Amino acid sequence: MKSDHQITDMHLDVLKEIGNIGAAHAATALSQLLGRKIDMLVPKVSLVSFDEMFDLAGGAERIVAGIYLRIQGDLSGSMFFVLPIDSANEFIRRLIGDETFDFHAVPIPEMGISAMQELGNILSGSYLSALSDFTGLKVHPTVPSLSVDMVGAIVSFGLIEVSHYSDEVIVIDTRIEEEGDDGNSSVDGHFFLLPDPESYITIFRSLGVL
Repeated sequence: MKSDHQITDMHLDVLKEIGNIGAAHAATALSQLLGRKIDMLVPKVSLVSFDEMFDLAGGAERIVAGIYLRIQGDLSGSMFFVLPIDSANEFIRRLIGDETFDFHAVPIPEMGISAMQELGNILSGSYLSALSDFTGLKVHPTVPSLSVDMVGAIVSFGLIEVSHYSDEVIVIDTRIEEEGDDGNSSVDGHFFLLPDPESYITIFRSLGVL
């Protein structure tokens, strides 16, 4: 890592705990939105290279639905949430009750775009609220934007800035599990967290693990 502020296993454990609390909040909000039980888990938080990040998402050329937002307030940085296109289609179809919805459609139906952005609002808001509760810092997301494109194209914007001071990304694995009439189904996605350099210090100092 090019930054002088090394992230340790202890830091990742803290971020995982924050992620699990955020996931629990998000699951409650999604359950209310969908009218059925949703569970969310954070199986793993890791620090990976840019190449490893692309591999986790299925390769830089894999088409995904990606949500991008900036983190503002006492912390700053970029956050991406990416879902495989088939998983995104399935989730949004259930959310809006339209089995014909398809992110491959041109143009993408506005209702699906709005639903995916709302999912981004719920997930990012829940994670950042948990981070704020843990640290006492005021932090909030910008309005999320949606792209359906190759992973490399979606995240390249955020990497341009972060690559000046780091060659690694914090990855928060996220599993969304839904109970339905046909049993349980799950969707696996990834949060890519790219704090600006000074925000690393702010986060871990506030947690007492600098």
